[in-house]
Amino acid sequence: MSDRHNRTKTASVGKTASAGTIKYFDYSLLFIIIFLVGFGLVMLYSVSAYEGQSVFNDPTHYLKRQVFSVGLGFIGMFVFTYFPQKWMKKITGLAYVLSLLMCLAVFAIGKSSNGSARWLKIGPIQLQPSEISKIAVILTMALLLSKVPKQIKDFKSIIKVLIPAGIMAVAIAINNLSTGIIIAGIAIIMVFVVSPKKKEFAALGVILFGLGLAGIKMGGYRVVRIAAWLHPDQYPDKAYQTLQGMYAIGSGGLFGKGLGASVQKLGYVPEAQNDFIFTIICEELGLFGAICVILLFILLIWRCMVIANSAPDLYASLIAVGVMGHIALQVVLNICVVTNWMPNTGIILPFISYGGTSVAILLSEMGLVLNVSRQIRFDAAHPIE
Repeated sequence: MSDRHNRTKTASVGKTASAGTIKYFDYSLLFIIIFLVGFGLVMLYSVSAYEGQSVFNDPTHYLKRQVFSVGLGFIGMFVFTYFPQKWMKKITGLAYVLSLLMCLAVFAIGKSSNGSARWLKIGPIQLQPSEISKIAVILTMALLLSKVPKQIKDFKSIIKVLIPAGIMAVAIAINNLSTGIIIAGIAIIMVFVVSPKKKEFAALGVILFGLGLAGIKMGGYRVVRIAAWLHPDQYPDKAYQTLQGMYAIGSGGLFGKGLGASVQKLGYVPEAQNDFIFTIICEELGLFGAICVILLFILLIWRCMVIANSAPDLYASLIAVGVMGHIALQVVLNICVVTNWMPNTGIILPFISYGGTSVAILLSEMGLVLNVSRQIRFDAAHPIE
């Protein structure tokens, strides 16, 4: 970790915590989060109004549901921002077990959508356990790695510490390979930060690649997705969403057609409000708008990195690293999918795509990072630079 006195001017400070020290809170990160969520709601309404009107006779159908989830997410963010870390450590094991049980319950009582059972319905609430598992894995890995950082010296010890995340990833990957990959990726990033063993991680990468191939073979539809990605002209039905998304990106030009003026969202890009919302952003706001969105995510990831680098202990630092890794992976994979750099995986764009459980959990994760920022202390004798 670098010197804790080296801070950026974008950080804001609060009242004096004790003699010679100053409290810290990352208002820059909070502003970026609020801006991304606000932008996401605007784009969601623009993208989903047509389908909401044609299917539910309500152009605000998706917007209202997302606003409700955003509200829950901000409550979660507030709670986690001020939740004592000593209590967080105590409930981590319970959170992991409950999350795993919910993921397993999907096999028995899960609700299906588009041929996949990924949701649990509890009364009027429908949630996706795989999203909740991400925050459980981040907390679990942070706790484990903070206790045994010096013991992670070889491939065997790396595998041992990855077992909890591996169990969760496998349980999810059976029905949702892309989310299983993200969970495995989060855990590997956190382990790599503690012990960057190049040879061991190269070997681990080979193993995960083999497991990924096995996962593809297990689901025949995944093989078809790969084929449709490689030869979209030969699979016009399976590659339809990708092709229409590419048309949307290409027709946007430099500055786009204007907010609300998309043609592809009028039933051409299936479920455009979900994982393909970035294509409509490109069509309506153009390359300029797309770059601005990417820059916002880069700023958010950078702030998480600054907080992780300045955290008072390894546990807090790893929490920020885990959240940073989650968002970075999801943004990169989503944009690669919609631009046809990789097969369609159904990964949504954080804070912007429609998805109640996802946005609520992401905002709660941001609360974890803000919690870490609150633990940072400055020496009042040193200026903020």
